[in-house]
Amino acid sequence: MAAHTDAEPDYRESAVIMTDQTAQFPFQDSSLPVGNRVEDLLSRMDDADKAGLLFHTMVAVADLDEPNAMFGLPSVASLIHDNRMNHFNLLGSAPSGREFAAWHNEAQRLARRLPLGIPITFSTDPRHSFTDNPGASMLAGPFSQWPESLGLAAIGSAERVQRFADIARREYLAVGLRVALHPQIDLTTEPRWSRINATFGEDAELTARLVAGYIRGFQGEKLGTKSVSTMAKHFPGGGPQKDGEDPHFAYGREQVYPGGNFEYHLKPFAAAIEAGVAQMMPYYGMPVGTEYEEVGFGFNRSVIQGLLRDRFGFDGIVCTDWGLITGSDAMPAHAWGVEHLTRAQRMLMILDAGVDQFGGEVCTDVLLDLLAAGTLTRERLDTSVRRLLREKFTLGLFEDPFVDEDRAHAVVGDAEFVAAGLDAQSDSLTLLTNRDQILPLGRGLRVYTEGMDAQVLRDYAEVAATPAEADVAIVRVKAPYEPRPNGFEAYFHTGSLEFPATELERLDTIAATVPTVIDIYLERPAVLGGLEDSAVAVIGNYGASDTALLRVLFGERGPQGSLPFDLPRSMDAVVAGRSDVPFDTDEPTFRFGHGLRYRGEGNLPAQLLEG
Repeated sequence: MAAHTDAEPDYRESAVIMTDQTAQFPFQDSSLPVGNRVEDLLSRMDDADKAGLLFHTMVAVADLDEPNAMFGLPSVASLIHDNRMNHFNLLGSAPSGREFAAWHNEAQRLARRLPLGIPITFSTDPRHSFTDNPGASMLAGPFSQWPESLGLAAIGSAERVQRFADIARREYLAVGLRVALHPQIDLTTEPRWSRINATFGEDAELTARLVAGYIRGFQGEKLGTKSVSTMAKHFPGGGPQKDGEDPHFAYGREQVYPGGNFEYHLKPFAAAIEAGVAQMMPYYGMPVGTEYEEVGFGFNRSVIQGLLRDRFGFDGIVCTDWGLITGSDAMPAHAWGVEHLTRAQRMLMILDAGVDQFGGEVCTDVLLDLLAAGTLTRERLDTSVRRLLREKFTLGLFEDPFVDEDRAHAVVGDAEFVAAGLDAQSDSLTLLTNRDQILPLGRGLRVYTEGMDAQVLRDYAEVAATPAEADVAIVRVKAPYEPRPNGFEAYFHTGSLEFPATELERLDTIAATVPTVIDIYLERPAVLGGLEDSAVAVIGNYGASDTALLRVLFGERGPQGSLPFDLPRSMDAVVAGRSDVPFDTDEPTFRFGHGLRYRGEGNLPAQLLEG
């Protein structure tokens, strides 16, 4: 499936493209080889220009002159002019593609005012799904909306993944987003981990197959002017977290391998490198009980230089996860294993490990001090500067960093893209049980519902006020978790996978009153606790609107999803499992790959096929 075609419209403005006739300096001449342009620009950069290139922090779609109160950061204008920074992770959104593009263009104009006019590279966490976590992803907003990566894995088609990535690429390009801070190709071998929903699940072979399509969709066969660069994460594989806790927080800093299965987690990254992934991000975690140094992966020379650079031959950009150097009272630096080091010492250790860029940091002064003191050599600095400049040139940012605001309005949320996303939401739905073939439902039934917009349901059925008045109930719930304190930590759903006893009792009461279909948002592998027996049908979703679900429940489309992980039988089984080994819980309720299908069409009685 070809991701890019020559016939694809050029969305970029052309007024400022430089040729060999208009270029003032060789680096501005698009006819020269990228390597020549990099060396010319490098020779013209002072230390401040070089230092700014190595920092990649968060900015929001807001007034360019206003400080970022949410993250305690200077204004975008200050970061560009004072810190000489030109890599920004864009948080939030604008109401429309046109407004998004207009904001982007204004920021690029600020960058052009500097003597060398180095363009900004804007990046983004995933923004096409249903999760809203400022540390990991955000709601789709004006963009087309798709299931989480788990849902793409449930569909299991590399071609569908590539189609998604190609559509996302077009929407990103339309508003000037040139780096995808994804795919997340960690393997979910520890079911309690809070970041499972952005992965492709538990199986290394499936993840390796899908990530190749993902990268081709965003980048094409090779990186170029119509590409969005991808940053695969989190090398060498998040997932085997001790007790399922996340290393955003000190209590979750350890990654453990009781099954000696470190190599299993490398398989998706090997596939990503083979597919041409442009960038890599190591995770916060520190390996415990392995041959590797017990420090966070971003500081870990044996992992970054030894594994990623030397063994796998990766010569692309390596960017740390956010906030390894500088902390605050609210959020300490994620300097696991090196907490005792100063900011300057941490910075040196990261660079010595083979990293090129500091994610979530703005402390360019620390780097400049290291240069002035001779502690950091310019030769080492220039190695990373070359990599970062090479990508900017390859993406075509120096020729034209601007986007067409009218085209952005047309492309972002394009009706064809929205329809494709809705189809993927429906197709990813995973039918776990369907007693007496109750699904698909017939229209015109009286339906009691919870967790669903009654107005949407009225297109299919009469809405009943109580279970006793209904012919059937449709109840939407989320996989359970143990709430953490308010603030950033609250966004990470972790802890027990069992529904509280009171919730099970409540759901069982509804199911005893009326035949009940339960839809569960499987952001983590829930312990069903008997719901598979009390409900007449159980279906899993990975981000699906009410419309996407109802189309399947009423037979407009059939469920096509298969579980991307095991569903464990109990928390005792989860605790007994080895965190680095897939499919390691005893007698799971449903196994990886389970998913029932309809046979027949429309509202006829359905027979089932095991998927």
